[in-house]
This record gives sequence, structure tokens and C-alpha cells, in this order.
Amino acid sequence: MTLLDIQNYLLQFLPSVEITGDETRIINRLAKIEDAVEGDLTFIANPKYEKFLETTAASAILISPKLATAYPSNRATFIKTADPYTAFVFLLEKLSPPRTWINAGSHPAAIIARTASVHPSASIGAGAYIGEQCVIGEGSFIGHNTVVMTGTRIGAACTIYPNVTIYDGSQLGDRVTIHSGSAVGSDGFGFAPQPDGSYRKIPQTGIVVIEDDVEIGANVCIDRATLGETRIEKGAKIDNLVQIAHNVRIGANTVVAAQTGISGSTSVGQSCMIGGQAGLVGHLTIADRVVIGAQSGVSRSIMAAGEIVRGWPAQPIKTQLRQEAIVRRLETDLAAMMNRIKALESELAQMKAAE
Repeated sequence: MTLLDIQNYLLQFLPSVEITGDETRIINRLAKIEDAVEGDLTFIANPKYEKFLETTAASAILISPKLATAYPSNRATFIKTADPYTAFVFLLEKLSPPRTWINAGSHPAAIIARTASVHPSASIGAGAYIGEQCVIGEGSFIGHNTVVMTGTRIGAACTIYPNVTIYDGSQLGDRVTIHSGSAVGSDGFGFAPQPDGSYRKIPQTGIVVIEDDVEIGANVCIDRATLGETRIEKGAKIDNLVQIAHNVRIGANTVVAAQTGISGSTSVGQSCMIGGQAGLVGHLTIADRVVIGAQSGVSRSIMAAGEIVRGWPAQPIKTQLRQEAIVRRLETDLAAMMNRIKALESELAQMKAAE
């Protein structure tokens, strides 16, 4: 594939793609900028990797026009575009090999209930179980040993990897991806305390709804609602090892990083970003486009759209950074204060001795 071919392909999606250099160069593969060799195409989108611009052996680099001006290249060909990262994603989609293990039809070792409806183009892996009254849509893949329980509906072009459990009544839209080990629709953590100190389980009668184009990582737990639904809106991306409790709503195009826990009945807005190991208590409202830093503890609702918070308890980023700066100076400031106190004590002792 030549760079001219790549330019023409990217222009289907991006408004401007300009080649500076030899457009006839042949590209054999895509690679990371630090690992690229002759014949590779790479990209630069993170300032932390700019140092590799002077050392990479890549034949071509997707780069922003501003950065291309700052780092003129005498060897690699630059492909200038406003969003190199997205351009690289489009190329990955085009050049990635197809998943050859996905074939239409059901494996002989799969168990499919008589009342289940499986589209002829869907693929059901060995050991998978499709329960009564389930619906599996066109072109969807259900991996080996995955369990889809009674009354679940899975839309078109979904990829459910091996060893996933989808509990009864769950509703999945189109193009949903769920990675191995995840559980969708397990009971919410609901127990009523009793006078004798014991707990009585609260029946969890709701469902989980996952809208179109959602991707869920490995070992994620999404609990069913106590009443009503737990909902993951379209385009949301959930990383590995995330816990989403009963009746939570995750807004469209929100991303949640690994090991985050979101407690019951919390509503997260659209296009939010939640860093790894963050914790959100229950019954909160998080506005659209909020950014929550890694390991933050969110104990109050965040009503201002676009607010950035961090820390425990989570607070506006400027306040948190100011407090962190004060803490970092404490050791030096306390040492200086102690020295000053000792000097004053010495002066006072000398004054008393002179009386």
C-alpha cells in the first residue's frame, strides 16, 4: 500500500490529509513510533513521544501540521492531519486481519433452547448456552462457554467473548462487545437490615440495558436494577474490572477506566471521563463532560458540566492542586519554622541571661 493510497483512504473520513515527501513509498505495516523500522507507518499524538521523532526509523509518520513544523524531517515522509490518532485508528480498522475464528452457525456442542431465536448468520461457540426465549441478532458472535440466560435479547453484530454470563432479561443493542469473564445482570447489592442484626435479601427484579456500540472490558460486573433498569447508553466504554451497581446510568460516550466502582442509583452524564480506581458513592448525579481523576473519591453530586475533579474527597482540580502544593512544601516549611523557633528561643535565652 503506497502513501498515496493511504491518503486517498483517509480523505474519506478526514477533511485534510497532506503528504510531505515521497507519496510512492510502500507501507508494509503499522507500528509504534519507538519500534518502527523501514517500511512502517507510525503516528505521533502524545507529547511524551516527541523525542522519538528524531530517532524513529519509520518510513512515514502521521503528524499534526503544527508538530511537523517544529520537527522538520529529512528522512521520514510526513502525513499531516489535524487528528493523527484518529487517522491511525482508521488505518488499524482497514489493515487489521479479520477474526477468522468467527464463523456463521452453531457449534455441535452449543446448547440452544427450543424457544430461542438465533439468526442464521450468528455464530454460537462450543459449550455456549442460549436460554429460553432469547434472541441473537444478525452476525453476532457468542463465544465458547458463554451463558445467555432466559429472555435476553442481543442485537446485530455483537461480539460476546468466551466465558461471559448474561443474566435473564438483559437487553443488548447492536455492535456491543463484551470481553471474557464479565457478568451482566447479576443481582444488585441489596439487603435490608433486620432488628436481630441479620440481613434480608431484597429481590432484584429489574434488568440491564446496554445500548448500541458499547464496549465492556474483561471481568466487569454490571448489576441488574432492584426495580426498573441499569442502563449503559450508546457508545460508552467500560474498562476491565469495573463494578457498576444496581440502577446506575452511564451516559452516552462516557469512558470508565479500570477498577472503578460506581454505587447504586448514581447517574453519570454523557461524554464523561472517569479515571482508574475512582469510587463514586450512591445516589449521585454527575453532569455531562465531567472528568474524574484516577483514585478519586466522589461523595457529592457534580452539577457543573465539564468540571474536572480529583482527590479524596474529590474537589475541583485547581483546589486539589493548590492543596497538593501546600502538602509538598510542608516538610521544608516546617523545618524552616523549627529552625526559626530554635533561633528565637536562643535569642530569648540570651536576653534573659543579660538581665
